Amino acid sequence: MANMKLYLLLGLFAFFLRMLVIQGAEGTCRLLGKFDLHGYVESENHMLIIGGMFPIHFRTIPEKEPTTSEPVSPKCEGFNFRGFRWARAMIHAIQEVNNRLDILPNITLGYHIYDTCFTTSKTVEGTLAYLTGQNETMPNFRCSAGAPLVAVIGAGGSTLTIASSRIVGLYYFPEVGYASSCSVLSDKYQFPSFLRTIPNDNHQSLAMAELVRHFGWVWIGTIAADDDYGKYGIKYFKQNVEKSGICIAFSETIPKIFSREKILAVVEAIKESTANIIVVYSSDIDLSPLMEEIANSNITGKTWIASEAWVTSALIAKPEYFSFLGGTIGFGVRRGDIPGLKDFLLDVHPDNAASDDLTIEFWQTAFNCTWPNSTVPYNTDFRINVTGRESGVHPVSDQLCTGKEKLEDIKNTYLDVSELRITYNVYKAVFTVAHALNNLDTCVEGNGPFPKNSCAIIYDFEPWQLMYYLKNVKFTTFDNELVKIDDNGDVYASYDIINWQLNETGEISFVKIGIYNDTKDGHEMKIYNNDSIFWNTPTLKPPRSVCTENCQPGARKGIRHGVPACCFVCIPCADGEISNKTGTAQKECFPCPDDYCSNTLKNECVLKEVEFLAYDEALGTTLVAVSLFGACIVLSVTIVYRIHRDTAVVKANDRGLSFLIQLSLVITLLTSFLFVGKPKEWSCQIRQVTLALGFSLCLSCILGKTIALLLTYRGSKLNAAEKHDHISMQSFHQKLLVLISMIIEVCICTAYLTCIPPYVYKNMEFQNVKIILECNEGSIEFLCTMFGFDVFLAVLCFITAFIARKLPDNFNEAKFITFGMLVFFIVWISFVPAYLSTRGKFKVVVEIFAILASSFGLLGCIFLPKRYIILLKPERNTEEIISGKATTNDNSAPSTSASCTSEVTNSTLSSMVLDE
Repeated sequence: MANMKLYLLLGLFAFFLRMLVIQGAEGTCRLLGKFDLHGYVESENHMLIIGGMFPIHFRTIPEKEPTTSEPVSPKCEGFNFRGFRWARAMIHAIQEVNNRLDILPNITLGYHIYDTCFTTSKTVEGTLAYLTGQNETMPNFRCSAGAPLVAVIGAGGSTLTIASSRIVGLYYFPEVGYASSCSVLSDKYQFPSFLRTIPNDNHQSLAMAELVRHFGWVWIGTIAADDDYGKYGIKYFKQNVEKSGICIAFSETIPKIFSREKILAVVEAIKESTANIIVVYSSDIDLSPLMEEIANSNITGKTWIASEAWVTSALIAKPEYFSFLGGTIGFGVRRGDIPGLKDFLLDVHPDNAASDDLTIEFWQTAFNCTWPNSTVPYNTDFRINVTGRESGVHPVSDQLCTGKEKLEDIKNTYLDVSELRITYNVYKAVFTVAHALNNLDTCVEGNGPFPKNSCAIIYDFEPWQLMYYLKNVKFTTFDNELVKIDDNGDVYASYDIINWQLNETGEISFVKIGIYNDTKDGHEMKIYNNDSIFWNTPTLKPPRSVCTENCQPGARKGIRHGVPACCFVCIPCADGEISNKTGTAQKECFPCPDDYCSNTLKNECVLKEVEFLAYDEALGTTLVAVSLFGACIVLSVTIVYRIHRDTAVVKANDRGLSFLIQLSLVITLLTSFLFVGKPKEWSCQIRQVTLALGFSLCLSCILGKTIALLLTYRGSKLNAAEKHDHISMQSFHQKLLVLISMIIEVCICTAYLTCIPPYVYKNMEFQNVKIILECNEGSIEFLCTMFGFDVFLAVLCFITAFIARKLPDNFNEAKFITFGMLVFFIVWISFVPAYLSTRGKFKVVVEIFAILASSFGLLGCIFLPKRYIILLKPERNTEEIISGKATTNDNSAPSTSASCTSEVTNSTLSSMVLDE
């Protein structure tokens, strides 16, 4: 029994011991790791704490991979005077809030400021330290019992802030950014508790694109840091410029972890590219190694477009870089003045903060000395370690600091308060939190924004309650700038456009040349004066940056496959087309109006030359002269016939038909005048008709003569009474034949002119530079019918003359008509292919030549032999010779010349013809 009681007591003792162990375990924070965070802490005797994260160093020192020892937080190197100024500006702003009576009058603010060393790992360490309340990794536990942390100002660059904000966003803990401009931070689903006092990068990317368009640059290169700030910023910039037809020559990335090989690859891309404009989206720290290599490579002639993260950075804007970077244009966030900041920055000394490692390191780095009894490392030249070539941290200095060094004597970015931009954002971030706290504190119960119109208590509120006031904060700064946070946690976008110029002291000055503002209606960019901009070009004029020079007037752009659209070829405009603009928009040539053609340069439409066979040109004059000459010959024949109308030759050739033939030949010869000169409606309508009627009259008369020859030969075998009646009927038949032929031709011509008449036509198809003014003959069918009838008469003439050629002597008139018809056929058969193969005025020339040739052929074969006898051989022009009763004096046969005019072979028939 006693043993059982003993066991029971031991069991109860073990149970209670176990419970004590469990309870003790639940109430104790478990240490998972120790942070090595440096910064400024002022939390005692303060009711509320504001956290701050700033890149006071440039980077961490890589540690060897731990294998046998506990891992430790990496050390930082490369003191950043600019980041140190930002941290001091936050302290100054908090002190100003504490001294003001209109903001949190009964509450004082403290601060916890950590150094991010411009690395994500240190940023996450600082964020966890804020959430746990101590420098140890204890997720989901807050072990500090001091004043509550209400918000964090930070964490510097966009990549750092994204890492930090993802963590604090889990608890809806407010974070206000001062330099984190990346557009992705506006996404409230990912970053619900983030706000900022710097504009969203989308506005800056849009402003950069507008600047590029303003100066007409179409061929640009882009460089971005390999982080969220660079990637998102340059991506949105590209989207904007590519909409405007601007081409990206190259797109390079600066490695986040230093790699000289990759940096040199970027330098080589810049060297090889013909782009003279380079847009850079990067922080000054990431960009510094690249700029050093650009200086070493002596790359000049480039104009740099800077983002706000480096446009006013002294780390980049060094006088020794001016030959490479002079004329840089960039966008800086709005500049502001902070009252009392310069004096506050000067009020820093290691004697006042003996345990403050950052102040000591600042002093050592600024004056290149070692503080007595200090083991704080310092950088002999922080610019060295930025390149990653060697460590810039040295534990010992040859020179000791005396403490009497004067900050006024040094030149670095710490004391430069002339360009307070990011620093001014830090100042506004502190006041944003302060005003939100003040609004929370002044809430009237019953009118509050929370359930049942309640208010939060300033000494005990949740982070999400402060977020309500932060999103609705609205106040005016010392510079009368209105600060207002929108639903995305963003502020109104306003940028100064800055140009790098060299001042009198040889330093780079940041000259404001314009502004860019976001407005309700869009955006507005204003360049004050283009002449005030310094351009780093030989001519001091704005640079040109094109892949291919603009096509000059007279050419158009042609696409080159496999290359950007800005790289094109210039193709001359075709005949009849022009381009009269110079620029990238000249993508096509435009056709000239119908009456115009392009000039030799293809940049202007000029009136086309009107071509036709004119009287004043050599060819036209020659043809007219030949036509007149032929008409004169015919008239001379008529005169001879008229004078010698009673002679045997004239009487034997049927004077009536001969005069009609002569008249028709004059008509056909003079028709040439209708073909020469500027075509008119009336000339086009009558010239072919006149020609057809002239030939019809001529051929019908010749047909009458040849038929008369056949009938005369038949009549020679009749008695005297029958011969007289036969000759009378023969004359009637001749006249009737001519009349009927002319009536038929007139009917065809009338139908032609009535139904589809010819008209003047401007032929522009044959030549682009000329208008061939010609007559369109209207209906080809009517034209062929009209001249087809003439061909029909000509064929009948030839057949009858060919048959009559074998009649006895003195009937050889038919032979010469046969020769005339052969000439007629040869001319017009040759005319057809020649006419169809020529164009323009030469087509008219061919037709006139055919008219003249055929007319002269008929004239020569029918009338010239008779004129020869009448004028030169009058002894043969007797009834005896014509009748065949006598021979010639020269004993020549009467069939040589007289036979050409004889129509009879015996005396009886001859006397009958002559009597007629």
